[in-house]
Amino acid sequence: MERKAIVVLSGGQDSTTCLFWAIERFGKENVAAVGFDYGQRHKTELECAQNICDEAGIEYEVIPTPIINQLSANSLTRDDIPVEEEKPEGAPPNTFVEGRNLLFLSYAAIYAKTHGATDLVTGVCETDFSGYPDCRDIFVKSLNVTLNLAMDYNFVIHTPLMWINKAQTWEMADKLGVLDLVYNKTLTCYNGVMGEGCGHCPACTLRRRGYEEFMEMKKCTK
Repeated sequence: MERKAIVVLSGGQDSTTCLFWAIERFGKENVAAVGFDYGQRHKTELECAQNICDEAGIEYEVIPTPIINQLSANSLTRDDIPVEEEKPEGAPPNTFVEGRNLLFLSYAAIYAKTHGATDLVTGVCETDFSGYPDCRDIFVKSLNVTLNLAMDYNFVIHTPLMWINKAQTWEMADKLGVLDLVYNKTLTCYNGVMGEGCGHCPACTLRRRGYEEFMEMKKCTK
């Protein structure tokens, strides 16, 4: 029997790359995506995700999770908290949303089980994890075991980007044939600017640096 996969899709560079990784691995007919409306300031990311899924021919469902915004004040959910352009020493940046990946993957697992899917795909990455504790491999492996026990179901959480950097993520998008789509039609920017973004928030800086490194890699291989 063919395996079905659910991709956690935010509309950003990483999750979009993972969507097309899943399509290549499982087949388009076996892939669906979910997003989360958790009170984020820039809901344009959900529109980006929907547009990407429409282009790819993939079903996309948005799950409301407003409780995250009620419990955790941060710069991604509150207009009065500006995005820090540098990470404070010894603490996560104020773009860290407490418990977000824990809840997202848990809800995605419930959705997966009720839709006959065993595989979950997420774009978390420990190499460029920006200080977010819920992007670490140890967290994902721990949650995978917990979900299996909690629902008596054999989930497999895939993290295609876990051990690669942003340049290698761009390289993956290129090999999957979606480099232009990821570059122009995703929203990674903390200030809500599509494509190249605002150019100065931490997400844009990391994205741009990775793209420049990738383009240098491409030149060297020609």
